[in-house]
Amino acid sequence: MGAVQTAAPLLGFKPHLRVEQVPGEAVYLISDQRVTALHGEQIARLAPFLDGTRPLERIAQDTADALPSGQAARLVSRLTGAGLLCGRERQVSAQEAAEQAYWEAAGLDGTRAAAALAHGTVRVTSVGSTDADELSASLAAAGLATTIDGAAELTLVLCDDYLDPELAVIDAEFRATGRRWLPVKTEGTEMWIGPFFGDLDGPCWSCVAERLWRTRPVEAHVQRMLGRSGPVPRPSCTLPAARLAALQLAGLEAAKWLAGYRDASQQALRTLDGLTLAGELHPVVRRPQCATCGEPGMTTAQVQAPVVLRSRIKRDTNGNGHRSLTPQQLLDRYGHLVDPVTGLVRGINRNECGPAFFNSFSAGLNPAAGTQGLGAIRGGLRASCGGKGATEVQARVSALAEALERHSGHFEGGETTVRASYRELIGDAVHPNDVQLYDARQFTGRDVWNEAHGPFQHVADPFEEDTATDWTPLWSVTEQRHKLLPTALLYYGVPQPPGAFSCLATSNGTAAGGTLEDAVLQGFLELVERDALALWWYNRTRHPAVDVDAYDDPWISELKRVHASLGRDVWVLDLTADLGIPVMAALSRIGGAEPGQRQDIMFGFGAHFDPAIALRRALTELNQMMPHVVAPDGSVSRAAAEDPDVREWLRTATVEAHPYLLPADCAPTGPDTHPYTPNDDLYEDIEAVVGLLRGKGMELLVLDQTRPDVGLPVVKVVVPGLRPHWARYAPGRLFDVPVQLGRLAAPTPYEDLNPVPLFL
Repeated sequence: MGAVQTAAPLLGFKPHLRVEQVPGEAVYLISDQRVTALHGEQIARLAPFLDGTRPLERIAQDTADALPSGQAARLVSRLTGAGLLCGRERQVSAQEAAEQAYWEAAGLDGTRAAAALAHGTVRVTSVGSTDADELSASLAAAGLATTIDGAAELTLVLCDDYLDPELAVIDAEFRATGRRWLPVKTEGTEMWIGPFFGDLDGPCWSCVAERLWRTRPVEAHVQRMLGRSGPVPRPSCTLPAARLAALQLAGLEAAKWLAGYRDASQQALRTLDGLTLAGELHPVVRRPQCATCGEPGMTTAQVQAPVVLRSRIKRDTNGNGHRSLTPQQLLDRYGHLVDPVTGLVRGINRNECGPAFFNSFSAGLNPAAGTQGLGAIRGGLRASCGGKGATEVQARVSALAEALERHSGHFEGGETTVRASYRELIGDAVHPNDVQLYDARQFTGRDVWNEAHGPFQHVADPFEEDTATDWTPLWSVTEQRHKLLPTALLYYGVPQPPGAFSCLATSNGTAAGGTLEDAVLQGFLELVERDALALWWYNRTRHPAVDVDAYDDPWISELKRVHASLGRDVWVLDLTADLGIPVMAALSRIGGAEPGQRQDIMFGFGAHFDPAIALRRALTELNQMMPHVVAPDGSVSRAAAEDPDVREWLRTATVEAHPYLLPADCAPTGPDTHPYTPNDDLYEDIEAVVGLLRGKGMELLVLDQTRPDVGLPVVKVVVPGLRPHWARYAPGRLFDVPVQLGRLAAPTPYEDLNPVPLFL
């Protein structure tokens, strides 16, 4: 038998194109996406014959009198190559033509896509309180073949909430076979569809769930406290029209998938606001360290490895520090992590209280704001991750970096731990008291103290040296070996047994940077800043003013003008201590207040090798805090705070009652007070830090907290012995250094320390 002869395809313009010919001008191909103009006399003669009723041979015959021999074939070839023509085996009905037109507009072969859809099958299932029957009916009405049981090219899963744990079981089933499934949520004023799960190389449900829980910290706390898992059940909230719209859109997504349409948007979570009809795409990415689809051992390996610091040239030495990347470079590299639904940061928002000059931005809740990470509930000046800067981009990037830094320091469960008592690890372990620095007397009556003060000031339970504890290694840059600290002191949210909450993780010394070296240096400078603050505040010593005009900084001149326009005085104190690294405190209060009247005193602090940068850091942090004492119109103090220490301070504090806030009666310091020779390399600065600490009998410890799914280098820097700025009264530098520096003739008696804890 001879070969079966197939009919030549019938050629015509693609069905989604409307052909309009303007004699003597052009042939116009019009779609709802674009207009294409075809010029030339030969095209004008050929176009009427490209109506989908003729094969190429017939077209050539019918245009033989109008076109040179072979020209019709050449023009058809060019039009086909331009994606304007298609061939059909037969003439189709109007309905078939419309469907093929849709697929052609999507960039597919209309005939093949329609055939694939016609032969495809969708399985429908549901979890929670949802009913799959309505979705099945909607898909059937859209012309899709559905099944409840059996194999299918795609499965649609209707759910009340994307955090329903049952979805984990479904995801595991489909990943095991490499089949695709699509979650759909119709409840609520916002409908959710996607992404398409099941790709072995793509993200899993657990990747998405981890991100979603990050945006719902209060709900997670409620469930944890009530001993429940999964999301808090919501009451039904929908309209029939909204629900049907969501179901139809889910059917559309399914139809496109079965037809062979592939687009990057299918890897995202799509939301549709039922009130405004605004649609958004939210990126969904695979977490490399995901316990379900990734390599959870990545974090363990990273922590167990030495921290290797290298030469890093400084790329940005303006503004608020010496950095390896400029603020814009950081924003370009990590800005994709901002998203209201699936981002590590929901958004970066300017605080509208006070003038825009303040450049005070926030980027979500701060997990370091309390012992349980409940900044949103407990309030306070540090309830949110904040950003500061002399420019808007500096402040935005600062807020983003702090939010990512806090996220990276949150306990995930895959961190390296060693289970043992302190006594079993002597020689390798650092005693937590050397870092937390509580005085033994503070443990007496700590329950009463904790009840009266905000979370930052809480006193932990006494540490039991003979009790088994989880420890995590840090790298001693000084000794070039690992040492151990309790895991609960290094990460937020580490579970601790009742009555043994002996370690309070804080953000002190935690920092992010464009490189590891950048982060290490910033973390160290924060420790230096807090140490100098503690020496000043709790001893209530007087310090020289900083002659800010001597720095000849136009931005500082504008800051003074802005604060004066709000009726406020601004001054700066030089708190530099024995380490020799400039530390400054900027203060602002209501000017002209009579003794005893409310002054709304606010602070900002900064430390850096370069005194000009230390000054800018203090002033930009002051601006960051100013919205807490300036109303939205910039004129009336509001002084609102939930933290009891902040509230009491803003209500009662005056410079008359706290004279240590005012400059000492001595000559002010200026740019020449602290000699500074800049380095071009961040590593040279770190080497200088190690030498400085070694001379003081201290060491530099670093924990690399960088998360693979974030990428931004984050470290926890610890220098045992340096004081935190909270109410920690253990013997040591707090009492000794002020005497060594000649600030005091004798150490301040314990009972005479400042009774007001430093709250910022």
